Amino acid sequence: MNLRKTALLAALFQSVLPAVHAAESVAPKAAAPAEDSFPKQPSIVGLSPSETLKTFQLPKGYHMELVLSEPDIKEPVTAVFDGNGRMFVAEMRSYMQDADGSNEHAANSRVSLHWSSKGDGKLDKHTVFIDNLLLPRMILPLGPGQLLVNETDTQDIYLYEDTTGSGVADKKTLWFEGGPRGGNLEHQQSGLIWGMDNWLYMTYNNWRLRWQPGAAPLKEPIAANGGQWGLAQDDYGKPWIVNAGGERGPMNFQTHILYAGVNLKNQFSEEYSQVWPLVGIADVQGGEKRFRPEDKTLNHFTATCGTEVFRGDRLPADLRGDLLFSEPVGRLVRRSKVEVKDGVTTLKNAYDKSEFIRSTDPLSRVVNMNTAPDGTLYLVDMYRGIIQEGNWVKEGSYLRKVVGQYDLDKQVSMGRIWRLVHDDFKPGPQPRLYDASSAELTAILEHPNGWWRDTAQKLLVLRQDKAVVPALAGLATGSKNPLARIHALWTLEGLGAADAALVRNAMKDGDAQVRAAAIRVSETLVKAGDATLFQDIAALAKDKDGSVSLQAMCSAKLLNPNEAKGLLQSCLMGATGHFALKETTMEMLAPKRSWGKEFTGDQKNLLTKGNEIFNELCFTCHGADGKGTLVDGKPGLTLAPPLAASRTVTGTKDAFVAVLLRGLAGPVDGKVYDAQMVSMESNDDQWIAAVASYVRNSFGNKADTVSSKEVAALRVKLKDRATPFTIPELSEFGPKVLHGRHEWKLSASHNALAVAKAVDNDPATRYDTKVSQTPGMWFAIEFPKEELVSGLILDEGVSGGDFPRGYTVEISEDGANWKRKVAEGKGERGITNIAFAPVKAKAVRITQTGSAQGTFWSIHELQVLDGNSSPSQVQASVKK
Repeated sequence: MNLRKTALLAALFQSVLPAVHAAESVAPKAAAPAEDSFPKQPSIVGLSPSETLKTFQLPKGYHMELVLSEPDIKEPVTAVFDGNGRMFVAEMRSYMQDADGSNEHAANSRVSLHWSSKGDGKLDKHTVFIDNLLLPRMILPLGPGQLLVNETDTQDIYLYEDTTGSGVADKKTLWFEGGPRGGNLEHQQSGLIWGMDNWLYMTYNNWRLRWQPGAAPLKEPIAANGGQWGLAQDDYGKPWIVNAGGERGPMNFQTHILYAGVNLKNQFSEEYSQVWPLVGIADVQGGEKRFRPEDKTLNHFTATCGTEVFRGDRLPADLRGDLLFSEPVGRLVRRSKVEVKDGVTTLKNAYDKSEFIRSTDPLSRVVNMNTAPDGTLYLVDMYRGIIQEGNWVKEGSYLRKVVGQYDLDKQVSMGRIWRLVHDDFKPGPQPRLYDASSAELTAILEHPNGWWRDTAQKLLVLRQDKAVVPALAGLATGSKNPLARIHALWTLEGLGAADAALVRNAMKDGDAQVRAAAIRVSETLVKAGDATLFQDIAALAKDKDGSVSLQAMCSAKLLNPNEAKGLLQSCLMGATGHFALKETTMEMLAPKRSWGKEFTGDQKNLLTKGNEIFNELCFTCHGADGKGTLVDGKPGLTLAPPLAASRTVTGTKDAFVAVLLRGLAGPVDGKVYDAQMVSMESNDDQWIAAVASYVRNSFGNKADTVSSKEVAALRVKLKDRATPFTIPELSEFGPKVLHGRHEWKLSASHNALAVAKAVDNDPATRYDTKVSQTPGMWFAIEFPKEELVSGLILDEGVSGGDFPRGYTVEISEDGANWKRKVAEGKGERGITNIAFAPVKAKAVRITQTGSAQGTFWSIHELQVLDGNSSPSQVQASVKK
């Protein structure tokens, strides 16, 4: 068995330099200033479109052309084309109009519409299709005059219609009710593409939608995709995303995201994440670690977005199928060569220490791109000073200082859309697909431009014209173009007209991608009741082509996980001697995460929701294992602090929730991290409670869950504070602890030689009883002098379940006579917090009163609360 192929199957289940067409750089290239020095520089000012055109550096033969610019558009973020080639542009006109993002959520944004009245590609007609929107982020054309629109802060999707042909929407209907969406606007969904499988996909959300004739859209869960801004699909319908927050670039591209988010160690060429910009302005939130000191150019992915797989026919053939995405902080577009071998997909930069498209204009900020109806590539350029949202440009931040150096905050309310052309090609004709008959649309499925094929398929499915079924069946079996055969299969599926005989025939097709598509189409039939097709799918797991074998494994797991285990185990048997393959296959076979019986049903639901949130957002910086995402080229350095074994995480609830609500600044355990923990306060209380509870009970952490009521109460307390917390400030969220633990005299009823491990400031060590918990076990602390005490904190660390099943706490005035019981109760998993009224004591003793056969009583860290601390101190700290 081929090990590359089987390694991917296993993982599942769990140099030509560009020719210069530019004038001298308009960006400063001075040496980096001294550390923490941000001397004032000449203000960066916008160039005219014709001047900016001169700043692009492109490979020989390529050129940029202006399509649109201000004042016709301002702050464009995405552009899409309808069936007749008219272009809709979403404009976020309130986005970061100053360094603070003032009035950012004002409803003054819009979707504009632009077209050529002469059909010559020059857009001479412009209307405002929809006005007064709140930062529109997703748009998708359907039939004539129809546009699906999603705004920021909501999952709702509305259908806007122009019923008069005026170019202005006059009808609005709620198409999908998704409810409110919290979170920073950079952490919300984007994309909304009509996939080749007739489902609608977007980033962030772990679900997809499907248009249904005469009914509400269908919603179905999928794997979390990890994408941020921009979404594309290739010629075979696989979605492609990029991730900016974790500095990752492309991710989860080994399989269709329907099945799993799979990443392999060697899926990128060496130094793939390094970038090669021309602009020497270090306006990157990662600070000095993310630019080259000699010229201040960006050195690594940090803001990747705007994914596109080029599928047009009016640029050189070697560009087709390449993955393109933007790095707006670097003012560049990366071109990646995509190679699939034995079912494993790998990416490499198409250029050696260079990039596909670069600009020397500091305001060039390409954020999206699309294969256009004319066969070229259109690029959406916000063209502005600040590209990061205000949460990352707060007063005092590194980025805010760079913004002030160059007055980047003054450059707003502009925007351009460019067209990439080539000397050897002329742009294609304007489409009139809305005017085409269904038979003509069927023929267009053989078009060389992927936009035409996709749009023809979408319109055929929307029309639900069954008269073309025979022609589609003929195309699926008789076309010489494998891409047309694939589209025909999916169009039949969208019409509800795919049958088992046709699918089985396609499973024998000479083209591997057609066979893989047939497997996917068969999923619909199996779900509808044709269980016999499952055996056909399973048989293709042994296909000679790795892509087909991989797809069979994916589909089998999706349709019948129990039956799929046998296929996986066969893979495991063939992995003898290959440690990585065996390890990942065993991981695939492991059951999904479940929650113990100590949690209530509501708590389990809360933890499951928190798991989803973490996989959508938090993993990018903190890592899937909670240990932090490793920084490329910096061994041992992570983007963000580890969550595993974090005292901030497992300590008082309020301290951790405060970090989520206001963010965290400064060093953590003496280290300063690249990824700033920004405020998550725009999410609702349930969201905060869910992710806090999940993190407090994952990665080896064990602590009590957080309720939405507790979040709401703390939100009120923090209403007067706008700045992030620091680690020292977080200590104010609970009573202070007594210091000088090394001076305490410790004793215990059992295993007395280990008592010092309970106060050694090392959560990896522990005191334990060495025998099962029984009533009468005790642990005592005697202080050098009398202290005012108000409680105890017992941390069981990683010793899952070793908390006291019951306890009493007594105090002594002389360390010998125990006269007063001040507390009693039951311990809690993770951390047991015991509070009582402040009392003077020379010694404190906790007695274990419960029983737990086979379970020790363990204390990894013990703290005694200082009775001199008061609630007023906490209130003072949170208002800073």
